[in-house]
Amino acid sequence: MDFHKELTEQLKTAMKAKDQTSLKTIRDLKARIQSREIDKGEPLTETEFVKLVQTAAKQRKEAIDLYEKGNRPELVEVELAELKVLEKYLPQMMNDSEMEALVKQVLGDTGATSMSDVGKVMGPLMKAAAGKADGKRLQEIVRGMLS
Repeated sequence: MDFHKELTEQLKTAMKAKDQTSLKTIRDLKARIQSREIDKGEPLTETEFVKLVQTAAKQRKEAIDLYEKGNRPELVEVELAELKVLEKYLPQMMNDSEMEALVKQVLGDTGATSMSDVGKVMGPLMKAAAGKADGKRLQEIVRGMLS
């Protein structure tokens, strides 16, 4: 199903259920999509849609960290609920064992052996992961294997 149609259906469902969190999050996502499409001048592809959702999810995670540091549990709950809604639109993420296998493969392909090779590894690794793994977590695994 086209992501535009899916979002519209989810929006209708949220309205009928009076689910304010989903409603707010989906409206925000639709606004981001519309803004990006206007800037681009053509409809978004599935890949661009996933990147847009990942950006929104990353912003929610950063806000959660800041609210936790600021001792604002009520705002943390709101952001967590919105993040949960956004995660419905993201592809299945890799688990740690899959990430480690991918890192080993890329390390072998690039011939990296020391910490100075981290930059050389991260480029091909992020292309191979293609939105299915967290970049920070991948970098931690690379640094652990190279140290």
